[in-house]
Amino acid sequence: MLEILSLIRQDGDPGWCRSVPNWDRGPWLETLLGYRRAKGNARPRIISSHLPVQMFPTAFFRSKAKV
Repeated sequence: MLEILSLIRQDGDPGWCRSVPNWDRGPWLETLLGYRRAKGNARPRIISSHLPVQMFPTAFFRSKAKV
């Protein structure tokens, strides 16, 4: 899924996928390092997570985020 979203974000250009590691393109939200990287990434952001939906903040569900 990360590869597909990365290609969509870059209009199909695979150069970004080949040159930027997975953990920088779609950092894990549940780790401190991943959270910091996600905050620093340019928008639109790609964020990875395996958290159950019940652990997401309620503000997330009122946002325009794509899931």
